[in-house]
Amino acid sequence: MTQAQDIMTRDVVTVTETLSVRELARILSEKKISGAPVVDIQGALIGVVTENDLIDQAKKVHIPTVMAFFDSFVFLENPERLEKDLKKMAAATVADICSREAVTVTPTTPLDELATLMAEKKVHTLPVIDNGRLVGVIGKSDIIRTLAQSA
Repeated sequence: MTQAQDIMTRDVVTVTETLSVRELARILSEKKISGAPVVDIQGALIGVVTENDLIDQAKKVHIPTVMAFFDSFVFLENPERLEKDLKKMAAATVADICSREAVTVTPTTPLDELATLMAEKKVHTLPVIDNGRLVGVIGKSDIIRTLAQSA
């Protein structure tokens, strides 16, 4: 059975939190990748940043629906979403837009579990961690390429 170690990219392009959003866009475009692990100075994984995080900067602001009730306003949607969207739209660095709860896998994670994680968690980039170290990364294109080769 195909495992993460069989399809992962071992030469991982990583970025730091202090990298500017503009420089991130350039790196993703030049390297033709959809995302990158975010690491600290020691190289430890602290999150993931993707093209979707960059696209969030250009989207329209969704204002939550509010209902006036006597002298109060009641949000019919979660107002925290607006705050999160505004922070991403005003972002200057990777720290402002990256996801800090990275979904990670091990080198022995099977292909079907990789695909399931990506679909269910709605992630595009899976860092591969072995004994606490970042050893690779798997993108959606890696899974698609593997499926195409086995067909």
